[in-house]
Amino acid sequence: MKVLDFMSTPVGRAIRIAAGLLMIVAGAVAGGPWWTLAAGGILPLATGAFGVCPISPLVGRSWRGNACRART
Repeated sequence: MKVLDFMSTPVGRAIRIAAGLLMIVAGAVAGGPWWTLAAGGILPLATGAFGVCPISPLVGRSWRGNACRART
């Protein structure tokens, strides 16, 4: 899948990290029940930072980003 190939690149990882940080900041600033958005931002932040993709095994790929990059 082209989306998974892109998300394993350094640009895709940077986008996930930025999206996670944005979600965390937006949820923290909004407060109240929006803290759930901040908590949800941890997933894209962590997957981008550690270079893993939890969706890849659902389509028969490795969850490690470096294994996905090696196959292209």
